[in-house]
Amino acid sequence: MNSDPGATRARVVALARGWLGTPYHHQAALKGVGCDCLGLVRGVYAELTGHAPEEPPPYTPSWAEDHGTETLRDAARRHLVEIPIPHAQAGDVLLFRWRERLPAKHCAILTAPLAGERPRMIHAYDGHAVLESFVPPSWARRVAHAFRFPDPSPDPPPDPPA
Repeated sequence: MNSDPGATRARVVALARGWLGTPYHHQAALKGVGCDCLGLVRGVYAELTGHAPEEPPPYTPSWAEDHGTETLRDAARRHLVEIPIPHAQAGDVLLFRWRERLPAKHCAILTAPLAGERPRMIHAYDGHAVLESFVPPSWARRVAHAFRFPDPSPDPPPDPPA
């Protein structure tokens, strides 16, 4: 197991950059073919750990507003390590909440620290292929949660008991 979080974060950034240019496709997670923001994070997770995280249920572009639950945050907590937002570094995952009382519904992978002078992220959103962009202050204010990828393990976790 890798005990150097910096090496894991650098690997995450390299893997995420491999998805640049992948066309946007709602609910997809296929590098070079199509993905949405969640598909990007799920794809990088699978490449990093060697196994895919849980399959999300079908979701609409407005799913967070429709259900009012923190579905994205709760799934991230099952697979990633939650960290304080100000500690988010390159290779960490950010979840964004667009309105104060609504659940987080967008995710991105940082490529430069959130607390730095020029924070950057890789993400996908409707009408845009996966891209690396600056995190503008208007987006930084909407960060609701931050997570670190787990250190890669040579063996996938066992199946949960039935």
